Amino acid sequence: MKSKQEWSEPAVMVKPGSKIHLKDIDPATAPALGKEEAKAIVAENAKVIDELQNRLYAERRRALLVILQGTDSSGKDGTIRAVFNTTGPIGVQVTPFKAPTPEELAHDFLWRVHKVVPLKGLIGIFNRSHYEDVLIVKVKQLAPAEEIERRYEQINRFEQHLAQSGTVILKFMLHISKEEQKERFKERLIKREKQWKFNPSDLDDRKLWDDYQAAYETMLNRCTSEHAPWHVIPADRNWVRNLSISGIVRQTLEDLKPQYPKPEWKPSDFVIP
Repeated sequence: MKSKQEWSEPAVMVKPGSKIHLKDIDPATAPALGKEEAKAIVAENAKVIDELQNRLYAERRRALLVILQGTDSSGKDGTIRAVFNTTGPIGVQVTPFKAPTPEELAHDFLWRVHKVVPLKGLIGIFNRSHYEDVLIVKVKQLAPAEEIERRYEQINRFEQHLAQSGTVILKFMLHISKEEQKERFKERLIKREKQWKFNPSDLDDRKLWDDYQAAYETMLNRCTSEHAPWHVIPADRNWVRNLSISGIVRQTLEDLKPQYPKPEWKPSDFVIP
């Protein structure tokens, strides 16, 4: 087994004030350990996450929000299965974000997000998120440029409010190459069990690859902070992606040190008939 420091390799944490360029991060990079060893570590991490989440749920003082953001086929669903399927369903809340409904469009863009932030004691997982409003909305010019520009700071203030209210935030950008996306799209066309995932409109987004990469870079550089940092996850290899994210989630929960609350009564005070 590798040390704790190597669990999250080769994730790149975006530091506040830094300037990150996605072209400098190889989506296919991998740690020195082998695939099977990595899978064993992911399985162990998932077990530990389950135990720590149980304590978090019993404690009911804090919540963990995990944000998964990435281009089509980057592996958001696969991440959820690999890292959180072991965790009991009572304490995990998964929220996918699709195109906003008419009701959601009638509110501010963060309204639909705030109402599904995890309760204290839960791990909340966002499959896509409020960052769609500075990604697809920006690339496809679905809102005025000046409005989109304001959203970066509005998002930062929103996440600061959550952090100050007891929600720990982890943000993961699943970074895949254009070549790997092509292979995954081809697989969706061929494999019966994956055809339901294919959407012809994804090919339209693929034509805007460079625009999306630029929008992601702006998002990463403008919306990382000490209380809600972005992690860029090389995701061309599923097992590397799962290793990185499971290690960071585990380490974050271990640092929180959730504890089972002590009862106000003594076991010796009761006799079970």
